[in-house]
Amino acid sequence: VADNQPLRGYMKQIISYCGLECNDCPAFIATINDDAAARKRIAADWSKQYHAEIKPEDIYCKGCLNESGRIFGHCAVCGIRKCGREKKVANCAACGDYPCAQLEDFFAMAPHARETLEGLRKR
Repeated sequence: VADNQPLRGYMKQIISYCGLECNDCPAFIATINDDAAARKRIAADWSKQYHAEIKPEDIYCKGCLNESGRIFGHCAVCGIRKCGREKKVANCAACGDYPCAQLEDFFAMAPHARETLEGLRKR
């Protein structure tokens, strides 16, 4: 699978706390494929896009719901992830406080995440 192609069919779809779909994430895909070249490209692209120094070795993630194993650096400090873990919800769609101010701020940057969580809430 190329680093820009979703990993549909890899396993069940993994939805992060905030509504991002891990199976579609380039870092997740590069991790699952153990693709060093993809990690290098993603690190360069994200460094430029987010105005941060991101190294290829930072591009290793098995999803923010992962209890054991590495996660992308930002996930370790993400307030949404922290809250979801504290509340022991599968993701924010299952939270009684949905949508909270943190999510609303995030949705301004990632409206597709709202669509994902809204879809889960309708089920």
